[in-house]
Amino acid sequence: MTPAREIAPAKLNLALHVRGRRDDGRHDIETVFAFCVDGDLLSAEPADELTLSVSGPFAAVLSSDDDNLVLKAAKALRNAAGTTEGAALTLDKRLPVASGIGGGSADAAAALRLLTSLWGIDPTHAEGVAPTLGSDVPACLLSLPMRGEGAGDELSPVDLSDISGAPVLLVNPRIALSTAEVFAGWDGVDRGPLDDWRLGRNDLQPAAIALVPQIETILAWLSAQAGAEFVRMSGSGATCFALFDSDEARDRAAEAVPREWWHLATSLR
Repeated sequence: MTPAREIAPAKLNLALHVRGRRDDGRHDIETVFAFCVDGDLLSAEPADELTLSVSGPFAAVLSSDDDNLVLKAAKALRNAAGTTEGAALTLDKRLPVASGIGGGSADAAAALRLLTSLWGIDPTHAEGVAPTLGSDVPACLLSLPMRGEGAGDELSPVDLSDISGAPVLLVNPRIALSTAEVFAGWDGVDRGPLDDWRLGRNDLQPAAIALVPQIETILAWLSAQAGAEFVRMSGSGATCFALFDSDEARDRAAEAVPREWWHLATSLR
């Protein structure tokens, strides 16, 4: 039997405004999510037990035990649906971890989609489980352009048809960055609501740069590339991205990325 497969698309925050701290320790944010066509790859085959093996370029820095969000998602879905089904899951980890592009959240969301189909269960179970796994998981479950409010999990559709298919280059300094540490470094200043994402900002960028100064270098490098039309850091970093005016311009920039940096040349969904 051919394993069922799901791409866990890389998530981009086109803008991210932090509006305040919540009583539960999280933060109120306003963001616009976009998703790439490429990302991690999750596959599954029917099995008696739930198991996970991890391969790929970033497998060495990711556990395959119960701490992995893929297994947490699978177990939560199984419990919610009241099923005893198992699955042999394999994660091809192609995106860097703790990098602001939703790797773990996207993987968990891919597991929910994949196992909903494999086990033949009601999709509403996945929708109910997603928010319990992390603030980005509901958006990643849909992997469609969305505006996120609240902690990022209050979603509404947003029209990004004008940039659908846009060439994009993701660049990361190969340094993991803790989301909690970046949010802890936010200066607490509410700089206003998010209206137009192009005119918006990423309020976490200064805190991320304080922890990983290479982010500032990457942003400057991307901004200097021919054909780069829009440059920003995604999420809590350290991944930055640029939208390009053509595939050719993106590919030329990709070829010039310094070797010490990770990069991915892709397109928006």
